[in-house]
Amino acid sequence: MKTKFLILAGAAFMAFATAAQAGTLENLERERSMTVNTFLDSSLSVDERQAKLDSQRRRLVDLERIVMRDKSLRGQNTKTVRIAFQNYDVTFLGHASAEKGHTMVDHWLTQFGVSTDSLMSTRVGSR
Repeated sequence: MKTKFLILAGAAFMAFATAAQAGTLENLERERSMTVNTFLDSSLSVDERQAKLDSQRRRLVDLERIVMRDKSLRGQNTKTVRIAFQNYDVTFLGHASAEKGHTMVDHWLTQFGVSTDSLMSTRVGSR
């Protein structure tokens, strides 16, 4: 009797469980974080990094277009939506870098006050 109850309870739980749904903005943020992770991945060679960034840029631009056209985000006054649209150059990395004529890496670094030249002039050392 107890096993039947557990089986029925498990079946009922599975029937009422809903799949987790991520919105368009969350998907964009996830893809952008994977792209930034690729920027910083020291285990990749230059050619591997470039190939990976090319495919990620296409996906990122597609997701950015989806977010820009997402009518469900209009009128939402959540913190996530406000911050995303206030920080256009960081949130919409693919579009913003293309508009400014920079690579995504250079554009991302510039948004945080770091230039390629300043990176190249640094020395690695221990503290």
